Amino acid sequence: MDNVQPEGKKQIALNIVNAKSKHKGFGAGSIDLNNVSPVIIDGDEAVIDIGAMHAKSKVEKGIKFSMNRDEVPNGRQVWVVWVAVDRTPEGQFYGGITSCEMWIDKEARRGWKILADHVNKLDAALKRKINVEGLGPVEKEALRNLLISHNEAWWAASPEELKAALSN
Repeated sequence: MDNVQPEGKKQIALNIVNAKSKHKGFGAGSIDLNNVSPVIIDGDEAVIDIGAMHAKSKVEKGIKFSMNRDEVPNGRQVWVVWVAVDRTPEGQFYGGITSCEMWIDKEARRGWKILADHVNKLDAALKRKINVEGLGPVEKEALRNLLISHNEAWWAASPEELKAALSN
């Protein structure tokens, strides 16, 4: 996996909760997405792709999605993984992680995904749930390597349950 950015390009970072998120007035109870980032796993490559927050990741652009899996017979499996970063007085860590499946046929410009599943998994990650059901050893390794290379201290401080979920 190559995580090197061309010179002059800023590397995309996982978002974290900011200090101003303690507001309890108008909008209290709304979902704050500042502490979650999407990771796209395509084969053995995992990349942070903020566009996936609005279904506009690099792999999703130009694709017409259907809820009928049979309409994408020649698709390849791609994963969106929601990664929530948590903060304690001791520091930050990867707190929640969930995976969502989609199938993409770039040539036919067709894809399959269940949007409700993606939203529910995003919500679960925000609630610090850990569910990477469906990811195989190759995908888990790509994701694990990305998280470690992105911030080794966050990985070290992450719950053992999360680390175990990403072990082969």
